[in-house]
Amino acid sequence: MTKIEMLTSIREAVSTNIEMVEFLNHEIELLQRKAVTPRKPTATQIENTGLRKEIADFLFKTETPQTVKEIVANVEGLEGLSNQRVTHLLTALRKAGEIKRTVIKKVPYYEYGVEEGYATTEEEED
Repeated sequence: MTKIEMLTSIREAVSTNIEMVEFLNHEIELLQRKAVTPRKPTATQIENTGLRKEIADFLFKTETPQTVKEIVANVEGLEGLSNQRVTHLLTALRKAGEIKRTVIKKVPYYEYGVEEGYATTEEEED
């Protein structure tokens, strides 16, 4: 049961008390307004967008596949980030279809290009 459904059932239960009904109507209206309000991206999301662009540009310029450590060492702005966070950024790029991942001897390598069968497209969602 959602919060709106819960408040609606409470409103029906206390329908004789006008003050409570008005309060519950106001609370339901606030929740409905909050649900449709578009949210701005957080500072981290904005930063991640810039970092993903830097990574994609780097991989586009390089001719050989790169490991996460090599990407961290060569892309400006990634110094100090953990390999786990950089892998998260690479996974987002991979899902967007901008880069592809190849595993050689249990070591993942990333390069610019589309990986068949991995990128999500609008056609698949329909």
